[in-house]
Amino acid sequence: MNPLVLSSCTATSAIGRGLDATLASLRAQRSGLTPCAFESVRLDTYIGEVAGVDAAALPAALAEFECRNNRLAWLALSQDGFSDAVARSSARYGHARVGVFLGTSTSGILDSELAYRRRDPLSGALPADFRYRGAHNTFSLAAFVQRALGLSGPAAVISSACSSSAKVFASAQRAIATGVVDAAVVGGVDSLCLTTLYGFHSLQLVSPTPCRPFDAARDGISIGEAAAFALLEPSAPSLDAQAVLLLGSGESSDAYHMSSPPPDGRGARAAMLAALAVAALEPQDIQYINFHGTATPSNDAAEAQAVASVFGSAVPGSSTKGATGHTLGAAGALEAIICTLALRDGLMPGGVGTTQVDPALPVQYLTENRGTPLTRVLSNSFGFGGSNCSLILARAG
Repeated sequence: MNPLVLSSCTATSAIGRGLDATLASLRAQRSGLTPCAFESVRLDTYIGEVAGVDAAALPAALAEFECRNNRLAWLALSQDGFSDAVARSSARYGHARVGVFLGTSTSGILDSELAYRRRDPLSGALPADFRYRGAHNTFSLAAFVQRALGLSGPAAVISSACSSSAKVFASAQRAIATGVVDAAVVGGVDSLCLTTLYGFHSLQLVSPTPCRPFDAARDGISIGEAAAFALLEPSAPSLDAQAVLLLGSGESSDAYHMSSPPPDGRGARAAMLAALAVAALEPQDIQYINFHGTATPSNDAAEAQAVASVFGSAVPGSSTKGATGHTLGAAGALEAIICTLALRDGLMPGGVGTTQVDPALPVQYLTENRGTPLTRVLSNSFGFGGSNCSLILARAG
């Protein structure tokens, strides 16, 4: 695989809107999780809600895409000079040669949930102003981002649960390598909705406290929302030493169970080994791992087994979901951007909320920040149904 450069990126989550705010929260080990007070939801749990999403009105030209998910996407696209960077790339390659590859799990389903409250009491018909195509439809996200950025090239949305927006990096790399596109906007957006909050509650997977990944007393996830994007372009010899590269990606599908990973973590292991092979690296070349780390007993245990089988306990790691919550279809992209910040800033972020690491998990889990120059890191994203993806990111110099 020829390395690709993340020539621009942006992220918005419960720990901050934009890269500077996100990095400041990571440095301070600040959590964005708060007691759930979203919409009409009455659950004893914590969530990672982004402030100001409902006030982020879309431009009139994009009104057909009105929904919380696309408003969250608009917030991120408008930050960190990202739209300007894409415009420069579009001018360089042509607007039809910049692809869009995005991940989401629920898209704008909240609009459908709210519309069902307004059904005609006699016929059951949905209200006339309900727009499935621009909101609930999964492809709505890619159509919106294409329109917002003035792009017209190939576009796709991956919805493979929690691995969705990690897998888009691999999809974009293949599209660039085969000449389908010259550059690509990748990322993920998932916003809070009733389906995920009540759905994960019905599976008995949500914690009544802020989630505690890899903790001995971990008891479930905290659901969050986020939007994260990166612009992938071919690398060049003249790159700044601080530039961040996508060196490799590895995917696997273990198909063990609809919602539970195999206890030995074999699917996760396969994804990590594939990423190392693509990047032409050995396990000892990785300095930090951003664990998938959802804080459920079975998920963290399986991931720990998988990581230990590849890296032993030599490579430190942490899960940033203790700060952001589990942002589902946006998690892969958000955590790739967090890894980008870690590489640029020389920061291994300590896991927020974890106070007593489970001694049964054979990994080196960080509960405090560690400042050290980083050159290569790995980020894990593992979804329902055994859809796994690992990414390797590195500094250019």
